[in-house]
Amino acid sequence: MQLYCNSLTQLNRLKTREVKIGDLLLGNGHPIRVQTMTTTDTMDTMATVEQTIRCIEAGAELVRITAPSKKEAENLQNIKDELRKRGYTTPLVADIHFTPNAAEIAARIVEKVRVNPGNYVDKKKFEQIDYTDAEYLEEIERIRERFTPLVLICKEHGTAMRIGTNHGSLSDRIMSRYGDTPIGMVESAMEFLRIARSEDYHNIILSMKASNPQVMVQAYRLLIQQMEAEFGECYPLHLGVTEAGDGEDGRVKSAAGIGTLLEDGIGDTVRVSLTEDPELEIPVCKDLIKRYSIENREGVTHGLVPGISKVPYDPFHYSRRKTFAVSNIGGAQVPVVIADFSKISNITPKHLEAIGYKYDETTDKWAIGDAAADYIFTGNQLLDFALPGTLKVIVYPATFEECPDKYSYFPIYDRSGYTQASIKSDAINFVMVDCYNDATIVNDYTFLEEFANDETVVLCLSSTNANAMQSIRRMMMELMNLQVQNPVVIITDSNWQTADEHLIHYATECGSLLLDGMGDGICLGMNNNSYQTMNTGVVDTSGRNYLSNTSVEQFINSSAFSILQATRTRISKTEYISCPSCGRTLFDLQETTAKIRNVTNHLKGVKIAIMGCIVNGPGEMADADFGYVGSGVGKITLYKGKDIMKRNIDSEIAVSELINLLKEHGAWVEPA
Repeated sequence: MQLYCNSLTQLNRLKTREVKIGDLLLGNGHPIRVQTMTTTDTMDTMATVEQTIRCIEAGAELVRITAPSKKEAENLQNIKDELRKRGYTTPLVADIHFTPNAAEIAARIVEKVRVNPGNYVDKKKFEQIDYTDAEYLEEIERIRERFTPLVLICKEHGTAMRIGTNHGSLSDRIMSRYGDTPIGMVESAMEFLRIARSEDYHNIILSMKASNPQVMVQAYRLLIQQMEAEFGECYPLHLGVTEAGDGEDGRVKSAAGIGTLLEDGIGDTVRVSLTEDPELEIPVCKDLIKRYSIENREGVTHGLVPGISKVPYDPFHYSRRKTFAVSNIGGAQVPVVIADFSKISNITPKHLEAIGYKYDETTDKWAIGDAAADYIFTGNQLLDFALPGTLKVIVYPATFEECPDKYSYFPIYDRSGYTQASIKSDAINFVMVDCYNDATIVNDYTFLEEFANDETVVLCLSSTNANAMQSIRRMMMELMNLQVQNPVVIITDSNWQTADEHLIHYATECGSLLLDGMGDGICLGMNNNSYQTMNTGVVDTSGRNYLSNTSVEQFINSSAFSILQATRTRISKTEYISCPSCGRTLFDLQETTAKIRNVTNHLKGVKIAIMGCIVNGPGEMADADFGYVGSGVGKITLYKGKDIMKRNIDSEIAVSELINLLKEHGAWVEPA
């Protein structure tokens, strides 16, 4: 199997062609570039200029502006002139959907145009059409005729182009031939790339965006494989999870998708699509890419992580690693969450509220939330109160030996301690392995023989190496090759400082493994300095206090469940597919998203898309169960899946009508 990256065990960037965007160089080993997109009306020149400046001053190296028609494309000249007059030379990108004429105008003005091959020439009417091979080739020729003029204009003016495929806006033609699949996304872009190459035009960036990180990651990997096979080279890649949403969920979903690719050295420019002001996207982008800076890579351990000749899983199709079940861990069960309470000196029932358990003294009963942790690690501490029935405790071996309750408490050993232990649990024994931090592990896996396929052992894999994800993944691959089927809990500690940094770290390292089917549970933690800093109520880089009226344990527990939700491995809450807003948006997207979230956030497992306009409408919300889409000023159209249910509703009553739609289709439950 041809790999999609330079190495599965080392931090090593993928080599791509160099592209010039104005004076900015991208690809070919240049720094990973950061970008965002304005949300103002493009015809409002000064508002767009002012917002663009805020984005640039926040650190944006490219700024994208929507140009849905010829008039907006023409007004890009006024916007550019005003910015240049004020001394800002940051390259501008025109965002084009449906209108080749607008793209051809914009390509003569700005430094880069973005086209979506799903709707630039092809249309999407959700029609199934069976094409003969001859008919399909005729359509390709029609695309060539319509797309080539833009290619020639870009070539003449030195304008760069992004061929940006979106999972949700694949054309009916592509859908009819390839279906709603990552390979369909790849072919959609490759058709346009082949045309550009035939005109000897190479100033091209590509993207494979989806709101589902799993689909997005697979599409990028397949695209790289296809470019290498067909051309013997790769073009630069722009990374993004489209319609990621806002707040914690938007950051986690973006980091799971983008971070997974960055961990493999893939990506030349990133954008985090949040339903927030665009300048707030930039710090999150910076948190993602600074992990790969020279300063943060000093001391990265590469030599101890051996290469691998036989990759035992398919990185292009999701399949969960086969394991047997140890109690509620592994097998076909959803991944568990282990909460680290070892830094709390005197644990009380009140502390358990942070991880989803609330005790009612009057009834002497526990209420258990959907995002309730399955285990807590307390170190050497035994609890002096009765636990909720679904919660179990993990302790060090000496404490386990003294514990009279061998039903609710389980020991955790290091890899040599389990072999030497005189007392073990009959049900669950957790065994920690620090992957490849020790030269004795490299190419010598005899230590696994002591507990491999022991039906009481759950392996807890972590790594103190700087390339921790690659180290854990390498050990996972060895387990597969050796047919060791013990379930695995991924342990990820963070040494960062701000809430956003912790979120990015957790979602990148755990998300990368979960998206490849590796992991039957996660346990997130912090070193002592980070924990103490967070306990002060640290404010993140966007100015929001994540820990207002919460605890570090609550923040970490919420992060864990958000990561499992983002990777589609455990659904515990409502999912919102919310576009980041732009000049096409027909209502206040942030306010509306908050309003919808407020009345629907108790609907576990329901996916609701909130889209500003028809461009980000029924196509982009491909994964959603229900959709709320702007269809005109003050007007909303409601969808079930891709089918229109209620058209052009007044926005004043649209949220109520959405609730009625949920009720009509059995998706509504009254909040507790």
